[in-house]
Amino acid sequence: MRALDLTIVATRGSAVESRHAVHAAVVASSGDLVAAAGSPDLVAHWRSCAKPFQVHPFLASGLFDALGWGESELALACASHGGEPEHVALAASMLRTIGLEEGDLACGAHEPLTARGARLLREQGRASSRLHNNCSGKHAAMLASARGHGWPSLGYELPGHPLQVAIRRSLARWTGVASGALEIATDGCGVPVFILSLRQMALAWARLQGEARVDRPAARILDAMARQPFLVGGTERFDTVLMEETDGAVVAKVGAEGVHCVLVREQEIALAIKVADGSPRAQYPAVLRLLQHLDALPHTLSARLQDLLVTPVRDTRGDIVGDIRPAA
Repeated sequence: MRALDLTIVATRGSAVESRHAVHAAVVASSGDLVAAAGSPDLVAHWRSCAKPFQVHPFLASGLFDALGWGESELALACASHGGEPEHVALAASMLRTIGLEEGDLACGAHEPLTARGARLLREQGRASSRLHNNCSGKHAAMLASARGHGWPSLGYELPGHPLQVAIRRSLARWTGVASGALEIATDGCGVPVFILSLRQMALAWARLQGEARVDRPAARILDAMARQPFLVGGTERFDTVLMEETDGAVVAKVGAEGVHCVLVREQEIALAIKVADGSPRAQYPAVLRLLQHLDALPHTLSARLQDLLVTPVRDTRGDIVGDIRPAA
């Protein structure tokens, strides 16, 4: 097992001004711990990194396909999207398919996460809606699953709803944690969020690839994310850029508060990181540095990835006065 240092520093001039500690676990589909930074058994909230596993039972049931949905809808169900017109239109279409509308979504409204999405919304003179919520695709899929199973639509986000119970039962296969022992809280979009160690998070993602040869839904989820990176994130969103720049060789899923999971498909290994203080500015450099340690990226990074590995610190005039980058 390789011990790594993923500390991220913010510099100003020639001196380090701040440091962000980053914990990580890298796990193979066999369950072996391949590498770690800090504490690989650190417990954290899985946040949006869990989305592929939340849609898997729905896809495996056959009810997803019965709606005539395909790769685009599957990618959006796994997305933390940027609230751009393409994302919003697809989420609305998913709801129309099942005879529901925006008001049936349990998630709240927030501003689009991408600059393009926010700009286009301003130009239209419109306020953000629940469809702009980065989780609207997941919620539309959850509603579709509930209706397909004959469960109530109302309260689909609650822990005791049959939909959420079924999701927790399914998670045991991937995480190794029995559903009754799985600790939960409430995610930012209102559905249950799962509390796991980084090792368990990474194991689940690695198993998703390991099972893809025999588990068609697992393969379809990964293929959808890899082939539709824009729907998973959006214009210049980290996951989108990473999957585009690696041609889908890695599949990435951001989570809030400095949590991130990334699968290296050919190696059948996955990483889970947690920035100790939850800072997003340290999150992307840490993921990229860890992927470099794993030889999962080209030795010479593309300009788009290099700009995410080392980002400038600017003063109020816009002048570069330092940077945010890996310490080692």
